[in-house]
Amino acid sequence: MTSVPSLHPARRIALLNVKYSPNLGDGLLSECLEAELARTFQGIAPGTEVFSIDLAGRRAYPAIAPSRRAAMIGLLEALPAALRRLVTRLALSLLVRLRLGRHVRARLARCDAVVLGGGNLLTDADLNFPMKIAGALAQAVRLRLPVAVYGVGANRHWSEAGRRLFGRALGAAKLRHAAVRDARSQAAWRDMLVPQGVRPAALSGDPGLLASCHFPRPPRPFDAPVAGLCVTAPMALRYHATGGEAQSAAETRTALDDWYGNAARALVDAGFRVALFTNGSPEDRDYLDAMGPEWILRAKGPVTMTGPFADPGEMIAFIAGCQLIVAHRMHACIAAHSFAIPTIGLRWDVKLDSFFALTGRGSYIADTASLHGGALTALARQAVAEGVDREALEQLIANTRGDIARMAAALARAMQPLAEAA
Repeated sequence: MTSVPSLHPARRIALLNVKYSPNLGDGLLSECLEAELARTFQGIAPGTEVFSIDLAGRRAYPAIAPSRRAAMIGLLEALPAALRRLVTRLALSLLVRLRLGRHVRARLARCDAVVLGGGNLLTDADLNFPMKIAGALAQAVRLRLPVAVYGVGANRHWSEAGRRLFGRALGAAKLRHAAVRDARSQAAWRDMLVPQGVRPAALSGDPGLLASCHFPRPPRPFDAPVAGLCVTAPMALRYHATGGEAQSAAETRTALDDWYGNAARALVDAGFRVALFTNGSPEDRDYLDAMGPEWILRAKGPVTMTGPFADPGEMIAFIAGCQLIVAHRMHACIAAHSFAIPTIGLRWDVKLDSFFALTGRGSYIADTASLHGGALTALARQAVAEGVDREALEQLIANTRGDIARMAAALARAMQPLAEAA
């Protein structure tokens, strides 16, 4: 049993994450971690406030409107690698110095502890997260706040500059607890950060697994079962994917254009009404808007396009009303699994493989190249017939709650001297 000191008065705990990203999967896991950590602290310091500080300086979920993000990704992808690194590093330096530093400093006022997590934060795409996390943790160090890391994903694809930034930032922080969401992330942390003097990381459950604990399940439809087919733009898959053979932008686009149309038809053949949706990223929404009508015509069955969601609650209400989810996006799969909805993962990043391995559903993740027509129809029928192992799911949820409780205990012990001094 974890010993947890009692703290009075109520505390303020800040989470560093990308809660207000257009990708509502980030908001989902942030809201779950906020809610669960606040619930846990009710037994330690009733009334404790837990809130998020967005590492991009955002303060609310973005309005559903056209975005320049897709154009920016396309421009960066078109630049030579060396020039892309130079441009992004300059832009990020300005962001961290002129906007993010002030934003984090102001939001950390009167805080008692900081948590970095969750999400795929320990990654290095053009130094984006290394610079933002280093800048934010520098503010926590300046204020001498205890820091925990919880439920983050980490990969090994860091530049030398990114490795140094992560190592120095986490090494300088008063790191009282560290936990990552899968074995691959744990190995990357061990090999990339521990040699720089950072404490080892334990394993923890992804906060998104608690979606069913903190969001209501809507009524199930009375007519045909719904399969949610989550659409991800080729541009996003190329820019963020890890592993696999590189394809040209044109090759990736052509292959996915064909695959989604065929997949919608295959799910209709499996007996579903199909709802095309996205996690909210502007490039995904643009891709669905452009191609959805063609895919609907090709499917020759009950296929619809779902409108964009305003926040994670709306996305969860949709996902939890489905009987099957097919997706590249990890948190669409995690949210569905939390509600015991079968999922089929579309391979693109090792983080998705790690999640399907964790849940014992490794036979339900596949490359789109091998999942055409009849293969998807058969796999969809098999997934629904087999269902989700409820006992294993309940254990996974209980373990995740226990992981968060252990982090809370470590933070409480770090804050105890502050309480006694007060």
